[in-house]
Amino acid sequence: GLMTLRLHRPDKKNALTRAMYSAMGDALLSADADSSVRAVLITGGTECFTSGNDVADFLQAPPNIIDSPVFAFMRALFEFKKPIVAAVAGPAVGIGTTLLLHCDLVYVSCTAKLKMPFVSLGLCPEFGSSLILPRMLGHAKAAELLLLGEPFTGAQAAQWGIANAALEDGAATLAKAREMALRFSQLP
Repeated sequence: GLMTLRLHRPDKKNALTRAMYSAMGDALLSADADSSVRAVLITGGTECFTSGNDVADFLQAPPNIIDSPVFAFMRALFEFKKPIVAAVAGPAVGIGTTLLLHCDLVYVSCTAKLKMPFVSLGLCPEFGSSLILPRMLGHAKAAELLLLGEPFTGAQAAQWGIANAALEDGAATLAKAREMALRFSQLP
């Protein structure tokens, strides 16, 4: 009853490519249509969630059309009808943080490092983060995180309500997220 999407590109800190976005978007569409899948778990494993977009891949074909793999993934995540649980350990940069705002349950390691460096890269904050974060955290804290790109820990993410709980380490985080995701297969 549980589909696990694992980002696995350890040599590049799970930096996301167009092919990865495409595969994740397709997997979400498939899971949404499959009645045996009750929930989806997104993880990067016990050491690293994602360092964000692979810059070389991103610059080669920027997502400037609505049918790009990036937008297809975002749309699939946003429109997904079943619970999505995230397990975050280590870095969660850019999309690694903003996609969490669209998950139903989020578990992080205490030492996870989350960051949204969009403005310092000359980019607009993505995936509705400039709308969602002020509603969650208030204008002042959201502005600090989005405009200044201030990093924050998993413990802070849990304290501010971005995550459900912060756990001791990556292994405990993944185990807790998996446990909670599996609970959906027991529900009507």
